[in-house]
Amino acid sequence: MTTVEEILRTFIEKNILFSSDGFAYTDETSFLDNGIVDSTSVLELVAFIEKQFDITIKDSEVVPENFDSISCLSKFIRSKVRNI
Repeated sequence: MTTVEEILRTFIEKNILFSSDGFAYTDETSFLDNGIVDSTSVLELVAFIEKQFDITIKDSEVVPENFDSISCLSKFIRSKVRNI
């Protein structure tokens, strides 16, 4: 079974970083501090997460506490989807 973290990592590597080569990061690496995401890629993440996990994300939930790392995103997704 694929974990939430693996799903997110794959999406980020293919759609935001465009490669897993050359940039090492952990699940705790800050997207903002390391320039991994910008406003456009946050919107891409929101759309992907809503579709992938069948959830709705409110504008008020799109904050660094929820979207600044793989760990933050995973925790946020799990809080909205109880069975993963």
